[in-house]
Amino acid sequence: MTRKGASSRAQVGPDLLAALNAGTEQTRTLSEMLVMDLAALLENAVPDVDASPLRAVADQGITKRMEVAGRLVLPCWRDLQDHASDTVRGWAAYAIAAEPGLDLAQRLDLLRPLADDAHFGVREWAWLALRPHVVADPLGALALLAPWTAEASANLRRFASETTRPRGVWCAHIRALRDDPAPGLAVLEPLRGDPHRYVQDSVANWLNDAAKDHPDWVREVVEGWQGTANPYLLKRAARSL
Repeated sequence: MTRKGASSRAQVGPDLLAALNAGTEQTRTLSEMLVMDLAALLENAVPDVDASPLRAVADQGITKRMEVAGRLVLPCWRDLQDHASDTVRGWAAYAIAAEPGLDLAQRLDLLRPLADDAHFGVREWAWLALRPHVVADPLGALALLAPWTAEASANLRRFASETTRPRGVWCAHIRALRDDPAPGLAVLEPLRGDPHRYVQDSVANWLNDAAKDHPDWVREVVEGWQGTANPYLLKRAARSL
């Protein structure tokens, strides 16, 4: 972890890093996200908030730091949704996930603009922030997200599959969908012929996740989708079989 951080810092120039920490520049790569000083960014973006809790977790993973930042900006997250920094907009997503008293439908409604953000990083933070609520109620999440598969925005269509992946990346697994991936077809079936590569990759990764526990089930799905699904999607979905 330390070596990766040092290597990433070497790839990010001091002027760019200063702009990222000031909140005046957006990240372009994962490396830039990882080397940012989130405490410094918080002091610049929301100077009234005490940044010491972020400094206390500075040596922990990026998702932990984002979660802490989201909780710190809970009182003002609505003012941060249009911030110039993609990372700050990501904090708004984590604040929505941490907001007390909301049900899953309400959280999804609030997250919608961030799930459709122009910046790839914000879209990733949006589903990662919501993930614990999806893990807690995967069937409810699938029911709520199924209509998203018909959205005009490829970002929203992708969100429906990405946030419900059985294993996912940098997040807790969904045990219920690892045990039985079939309910996931509620969001996968409508997306099998999606024309957008961004969506195709997500659906393929969902099925690849499932193939690690249920290869025969994924094989049946892939075979059943022949002729109606995107060929690239099917090839990627079956890559572990």
